[in-house]
Amino acid sequence: METERHSPRYNAIDAWGPDDILEAMIEGQFAAVAAVRAARPAIERAALAIEPRLRDGGRLAYAGAGTSGRLAVQDGAELMPTFSWPQERLLLLIAGGREALVRSMEGAEDETEEAIRLVRRCAIDPRDVLIAVAASGTTPFTLACLREVKQRGALTIAIANNLETPLLAEAEHPLWLDTGPEPIAGSTRMKAGTAQRIALSLLSSLVMIRLGRVYRGLMVDLKAVNKKLIRRSEKILLELSGRSREEVHDALDRASGSVKIALLLLEGCDLGEAARILDRSGGQLRTAKALIETRRSPKKET
Repeated sequence: METERHSPRYNAIDAWGPDDILEAMIEGQFAAVAAVRAARPAIERAALAIEPRLRDGGRLAYAGAGTSGRLAVQDGAELMPTFSWPQERLLLLIAGGREALVRSMEGAEDETEEAIRLVRRCAIDPRDVLIAVAASGTTPFTLACLREVKQRGALTIAIANNLETPLLAEAEHPLWLDTGPEPIAGSTRMKAGTAQRIALSLLSSLVMIRLGRVYRGLMVDLKAVNKKLIRRSEKILLELSGRSREEVHDALDRASGSVKIALLLLEGCDLGEAARILDRSGGQLRTAKALIETRRSPKKET
């Protein structure tokens, strides 16, 4: 268990000066980034496997305990405000429940029966996807979630920081993040946690981009439901359309806050037409705009 190993490199860390301690810990953060970079092909394969399940209406589930669980839940929770991922299609399975998000509940990671109950209560099916995260790769709660989900035919992705562990061995798409021993032995909130956070963000962001929830580097799937998001939506539309603020505001109002629909309205579509084109394009704004341009192009005489 590399994440638990006491490294001679940090044997006298408590006797070092603060500048050397910080330098060693910063060095560890760079190692975390390098570990994620090495796992890039596996992250890509996992994202491409996730995409069709979610296109088919599947749900995205995250599972973990302790630090890994909190990092997994954080990544999942951020999909809603960033990409407007539907809350009903997001499952957050953390050992110890909501209370474990704000305080340590170490005993909860051994609750395998609770893990099985959670998966069954969520009625996970073959369209769904589970991302299971555990630095050790052996956490009983997380492993039980993965095994139960796999039996139900759902896609399984595992993220761990130790090689040849059950979580990686049993997942269809294992992501090994080789971060090695920590500056404080066993404190996987450090290098291992950073690598997990980066890998989760890359994986989910790539999936959301592939699903058409980003256009020209902008969050075009956000819904303007408060003043801040209204301003952000207007700014996006001003940049994409080149129209006046008044036109943008009117389009956004007619589109009930949908940036994508509003942009198609500004392209000359009516509300029903915009919805049909967006549906036909699978939510891909670039494809939708191309369809509009194709329709408008004059047909060549034969």
